[in-house]
This record gives sequence, structure tokens and C-alpha cells, in this order.
Amino acid sequence: MERELVTREGIEFETIQGGAVVGVGALGAVIGLFKLTLGTLQAFGIVNRFKPEALYVTGGFTAIPVTLVCWLLRIPILVYLPDIEPGSAVKLVARFARTVAVTAEESRMYFPKKNVVVTGYPLRGALFAATREAAQLKFGLSASRQTLLVFGGSRGARSINLALLDILDDLLDEFQIIHVSGELDWDTVQARRAQLNETKRDHYHAFPYLHEDMALAFAASDLGVCRAGASALGEFPMMGLAAILVPYPHAWRYQKVNADYLARRGAAIRLNDEALTKLLTMIRDVMRDDKRLSAMRQAARALAVPDAADRIAAELLKFTSHSP
Repeated sequence: MERELVTREGIEFETIQGGAVVGVGALGAVIGLFKLTLGTLQAFGIVNRFKPEALYVTGGFTAIPVTLVCWLLRIPILVYLPDIEPGSAVKLVARFARTVAVTAEESRMYFPKKNVVVTGYPLRGALFAATREAAQLKFGLSASRQTLLVFGGSRGARSINLALLDILDDLLDEFQIIHVSGELDWDTVQARRAQLNETKRDHYHAFPYLHEDMALAFAASDLGVCRAGASALGEFPMMGLAAILVPYPHAWRYQKVNADYLARRGAAIRLNDEALTKLLTMIRDVMRDDKRLSAMRQAARALAVPDAADRIAAELLKFTSHSP
């Protein structure tokens, strides 16, 4: 997945081995350690060839080998934490970092002995250019209907997809929907769409995935339903989009913290995966209450940090000969 996304932007992409050593049992830890050792050798070759002035790393177990190599070669390291709470890999690589950049002030407490800067979440340029008018034209949306956006990333979120399909007829009586299902459930989504009558089908805009047009989907929508990955901390505030966030059960701890961060500030509501039977009622409650929806959107906008990418770049440039 990462290869496709990165190469689409014209950026060179190379891979190394990496593996988990925490929470995978004794045999899994041994295998993970072997992969990390191999990854370190691969990383040494890449770093020696590329000769970077700085390393920017965001986590995941593949971050460990390249971080170790750069630390040994005295290449300065900036670790960026996109989520509110760091995982094991970020905690480890942060020990070798000169600077730790974080999305929100609440993350400082996890790095008490490090130089921590709050930068916000870096955003794609397309988000700044997207307008509601352009989005309505692109997707063929009605200006008189509220728009619900449901998505789960490039591979989708099966439980959210199935919950939506169960209540699709009821929702389409009132709203228009942009549904980004992911590739895995696309056949199921197409079959369900074919069962709708013509009027409802016109208000149901389903896609397996959106790349550049995802920014327009955000701009078109009044309420989003999705997982609570780190991007929700940046993209939803930037677009002033209210949200119902459903933390992924297998990343529960981190996604729950992200969802609760936005919920405590009035920008989102957390809905647990096992409670998705409440989704219809929750969507209706928010969308039918103009005052509540407006307040959530304003609360989201208040958290936006439009220049987050510039802030991170400025920190990186401090490590290099190009620093102003």
C-alpha cells in the first residue's frame, strides 16, 4: 500500500525488513529480531548510498533499523508522533532523536527528557485548495441535501461498511452519502448499490478508494464516519468536519485516545465498534440538530494547524547546512 501511495507522488521508495518484538510471543520476538537485524544491514546500505543530512521518522517497526544506523553515523534524527499516544516503536526510536515533534500538547508527557515541539499534523496541499462548490460538481451532489462521508482507508473498514449498508435505505431517505469502502468490500458495496431504487442510487456515491479527490470528499461533507487514525487529528480540523469516530479494535488503545481527544473538545463523538448498531440513531441525532452540528464543526476548526508541515520542515532544517 505504501509503495503505491509514495510512488504516485514521484518519490523514490525503498523497503527494508522490520518486525515486532513486543506482544508477539517468544517465537514471534525471535523472528522479529532476525528481521530487524536484516533490516539494519539493508538500512546501512541505503543510508551509506543516500548520505542524508537528517532523518525524519514517524514510527512503525521498520523505523528501528534506519534510526539505529543514523544514530551510529551521527546523523541527526527527528521523530514525529502523529497520534496522541506513542506506540512501542516510537518510544524506542525517540531515545535516539535530537527532537520529537508531536501533533498535540498532550503528547509532551510521553517524552519528558526530550526536546519536544508541538507542530500539529502535516497536511496535503489538496486540502487547502478543495472547496464545497468544486466538490459538489465533482461528485454530482445536491446542494439542498446534507452530505455524509463514510470511509475506512485504502483497504476499508469492514464493520463500518457493513453497518452502513444495513441502514443505507434509511439514511438515503434524508441524506446523500459519499462512501469510500476500500477494495476488500467493493464487490459487496456494488451489489448493495444495485438493489437501491433509482432515486436513492443517485444519492449514494460509492468508490473503492479516492486519491486526490479525497480532499473534495472532505470539503463536500457535513459529517464523517471513520476510524480514529492519526489523520483524523489533522484533516478533520482543517476541513471543519464533524465526526463519528469508530476506533479500530486491533489498534484500540491508540485510536481510542485519538477519538477521545477530539470528543473532549466537542469536535467528534466516539462510537465503539461493538456498538455500531447505534450508528443510524447517532447520525440522525447529529445531522438533524443544526446547532449541534455547527458547534462540532466550529470545535474542529479551532484545532486546525494549517502550517504544521512548515513547522516540521523548519525543525528539520535546523539539523542541516540549509538552516536559515
